[in-house]
Amino acid sequence: MGSDDQRTLTHTDADGTARMVDVSGKQITHRQARAEAFVRLSAATLRLCETNALSKGDVIPVARIAGIQGAKQTPLLIPLCHGLALDHIDLDFRFSQDPSGLSIRATATCHGKTGVEMEAMTAVSVAALAVYDMVKGVERGVTIEQIGLVEKIGGKNGHWTKNIR
Repeated sequence: MGSDDQRTLTHTDADGTARMVDVSGKQITHRQARAEAFVRLSAATLRLCETNALSKGDVIPVARIAGIQGAKQTPLLIPLCHGLALDHIDLDFRFSQDPSGLSIRATATCHGKTGVEMEAMTAVSVAALAVYDMVKGVERGVTIEQIGLVEKIGGKNGHWTKNIR
């Protein structure tokens, strides 16, 4: 097994029953996570987003607020996720011509006993869904792709980055 492989699942007990991980004995440390997603759009829809020509309004501010709200709601959406007091959540959006679409990256930070990976991934997921909602009137075939963690800092495992091949 590689260094990223887990030999046991942390959200199950010895009998395989789902449980919330007990973090009461862990130290509070600075935690940071970055996640990304890609919203594949046609070139025509991408131009509408870039020029703020959508009838629903400017897609980036709406998606940014949706992502921030999503990160803050993570423990309500993911059943075994701990509620964290986020120090900061930031979303970055980049228009891409090849492939045609919108790259979304979120960075979540906190001082806590557990990581903020789920908050970062929820932020990009909800932001991507907001983009879909903004453009669905002009293009229904939009896809949300490549949601994933790209970096984690803090905790007992220290610094981790996604191997990009």
